Amino acid sequence: MAQLKHIEAIEKRLWSAADTLRANSNYASNEYFLPVMGLVFLRHAYSRYLGVKDAIEAGLPTRGGKTRPLTKEDFSQKSAIFLQPKAQFDSLVALPDSADRAKAIIDAMESIEADYENLRGVLPKSEYQELDNAVLGQLLRTLNPEELKRVSGDVFGRIYEYFLTQFADQKAHDGGEFFTPVSLVSLIANVIEPAGGTVLDPACGSGGMFVQSARVVEQRRENPTEKLTFYGLEKNATTIRLAKMNLSVHGLEGDIQKSITYYEDPHELLRKADFVMANPPFNVDEIDADKVKSDPRLPFGLPGVNKKGKVSNGNYVWISYFYSYLNEQGRAGFVMSSQASSAGRDEAKVRQKLVETGDVDIMVAIRSNFFYTRTVPCELWFLNRAKPEAYRDKVLMIDARNIYRKVTRKIYDFSPEQEQNLLAIVWLYRGETGRYLDLVADYCRRMLVEGAACFTMKDEEGETVEPLPDFIEALGTLRGSIEPFLKTLAKDAPHVEPLKELDDAIPLFKADAEAFRKNVSEQQAACGTQKTTNGELKKAVDRLAALTEISRNLVKQSDLLYKLACRLIETCENECDARDSDAWAGRDITRARKAADEARALAVEQLKQVRYFWKQAHWLTERFPDAELRAMEGLVKLVDRTEIKANDWSLTPGRYVGVAPEEKDEDFDFEEALRDIHVELEDLNAEAVQLAATIRKNFEELRI
Repeated sequence: MAQLKHIEAIEKRLWSAADTLRANSNYASNEYFLPVMGLVFLRHAYSRYLGVKDAIEAGLPTRGGKTRPLTKEDFSQKSAIFLQPKAQFDSLVALPDSADRAKAIIDAMESIEADYENLRGVLPKSEYQELDNAVLGQLLRTLNPEELKRVSGDVFGRIYEYFLTQFADQKAHDGGEFFTPVSLVSLIANVIEPAGGTVLDPACGSGGMFVQSARVVEQRRENPTEKLTFYGLEKNATTIRLAKMNLSVHGLEGDIQKSITYYEDPHELLRKADFVMANPPFNVDEIDADKVKSDPRLPFGLPGVNKKGKVSNGNYVWISYFYSYLNEQGRAGFVMSSQASSAGRDEAKVRQKLVETGDVDIMVAIRSNFFYTRTVPCELWFLNRAKPEAYRDKVLMIDARNIYRKVTRKIYDFSPEQEQNLLAIVWLYRGETGRYLDLVADYCRRMLVEGAACFTMKDEEGETVEPLPDFIEALGTLRGSIEPFLKTLAKDAPHVEPLKELDDAIPLFKADAEAFRKNVSEQQAACGTQKTTNGELKKAVDRLAALTEISRNLVKQSDLLYKLACRLIETCENECDARDSDAWAGRDITRARKAADEARALAVEQLKQVRYFWKQAHWLTERFPDAELRAMEGLVKLVDRTEIKANDWSLTPGRYVGVAPEEKDEDFDFEEALRDIHVELEDLNAEAVQLAATIRKNFEELRI
C-alpha cells in the first residue's frame, strides 16, 4: 500500500511538471498530448526493455565463444519491444544542452519504426520541432526520475495510463472519448476471459481493451501474441496512432483500421469474432437510417427512425453490431448508457429479440463518476453465444452501484479487491467454486502477510522498515527529547497529568503490539495447514476476526499515543513556559515530533491493511455462506426470462435486485473524513484559481 501511494505521488508530480511545460510551447492542450505521450511511450518502452533484457541475455545461445546479438523477436516473446541504443531513454536524457534534442528524439522514433512495420508513420516526430530545446531537456528529465528506477512492477504502464487519464480529464482529445477507465476495461476483460482467438473492438479508442485482454492471457502465464489476434475500428487518425503506440509498448500488434463503424466493416468479421469488447459513444442520433437499414449486422432490425431519417438512438445499433460479430462460441463485453437497458418503443422490441436469443449473459450496473469526462452512470453488458443450456432463459443481474473507491472528488473506480469480489460472483454463477474459495483463502493469507509486515517489511526503495517497532522507537525518542525540561519542573506542575497518561499508555501499547505479533505468528502457522473447503475457510474467517479487532485497537492506540505526546508538548509550552527554558530543545523536539507522526502514519496504514483484507474475505463468506450463488438484496439476482418479460424486457439490474440494506461503517474515521473534506476544499480552491485565470486570459484575448 505504501508503494502504491508513492507511485501515485510520482504520477501526480510528473503530470504537474509536464503540464507546466506546456506554457513554454506553442501547443494548445489538445496538441500537446501527442508529443508528451510519445515521450512517455519511449520511457515506458525502455522500462519494459530493461525489465526483460537480463533474462533474455541469460538465455541467448553462444557459438565459438560469442553470444548472438539481441533481436526484436527475443523481446516480442516477452511482451516488450526492442530498442536500438539511440532509442533508449537514458541516451536521450544524457544529451548535452548543445545537442539537438528534437532531432535525437525523431531519430529514436524512426529507429523504432524501422524495426516495427506496424508503427511506421505512427510515432510523433515533427511535433518535437515545435518544442524548445531546453524545454525538451527538462521534459526528458522529468519523465526519468531516479526513484522510478528503484520500484518494481510495470510502473510506467501505470504512468502511461495515468497520463491518458489526465489528458482525457482535460478533454485534450475528442472530449476524452479515446480513453475508457482501466477498472471497467479490466472487469470486462476478466469476465469474458479471452483465452485465444480473435478480439474485435469496433470503437477501439486508445486500445485499452486489447491491452487488458493481453493481461488476462499473461495471468495464465501464456504469451498473448501467440493466443490473440486484435482487430480494431476507429474514426480518428490521431487516436489510431495512440492506440498503436499503446499496443506496441506492451509488445502487441493489432490491425486497426480508420473507419466509421456505423457504415463500414473493413475487417469483414460478421459472425467470425471470438470476442468483442467496446466502449462506444452513447446515445448517438446522427446515424443515417437509409445507409444502415439493410446492414447484415442488424439482425434484429432498426431500433427506430426519427423524422430526419436518422436512427433515433444509436445504442441498439452498436449492441446489434456487437452481437452479430460473434461466432457460435463468442463472448462480448461492452459499456453502454444506462438508458439503453430500459429504453422503450422500438428499442424495447430490439431488446426483446436479443433476450429471446438466450445469449444475454450478465448485466452489471455501474454508478456515476467512473468516467473522466462524463458523470453519467452506465452498465456493462455481457453476451455469450455458448451459454450453458440450463441458463439460456436466465440473466445474471449485478447492481454494483454501491461498490466503488473514491479516487478524487470527481472520479471513482474499483479497487483491485472490489473487482475480484465482483468476479467471484461471476465465478459462482458459472459453477467455478474453486476460484471463489481460492480468493477467500488468498484474502486470509494476505491479511496475515500484512499483519507480519506491521513488524518488518520492505519500503518502496527496498529498504527494511519495521512500522510498529519504529513508531515505538520514534515515540521514545520524542519522549526522551522532552525529558531534560521535565526534570526542571515541580512535581505539581501542569504537565503531571498528561505525562502520566502518556507514560501509562506506552507500556500497554508495547504489550498489545507484542501480543499482536505472537497472534499473527500463530495464525500464520495454522494457515500453513489450512484446508480450502468452504466450511474450513468460513471457520478461518471467523477465527481471524479477533485479530482484526486487535489491529483496529492498535490503530486507535497509535493515534492516542501521538495525541498524548502532542498534548504534553503543548502543556509544556503553553502552561510551563518551556520556550523560555534552556532545557527546552525546541528544534530537536519539533524534528522528533514530525518523525513520530510519520512513523505513526506508516504503522497505522499498515495495521489498516490487516482489517481491509479480512473484510474482503468476510464480504464474500457473509453473502455466499455456502459458496453458491444466491440472490442478495441490492447486489445480485439470477433472473429468468418470465420475470424479464413481465418487466417490459428491461435489463436494468436495479429493477430486479432491490435496494441494499444500509450498512453501518464500523471503520468510519471522523478525523480522516475531515482530512478528506480539507483535501476536497483545496481541490475546489485550485479549480477556482485555474478557472479565474482562464476567464482573465479570455477577457484579455477579447480585449475586454
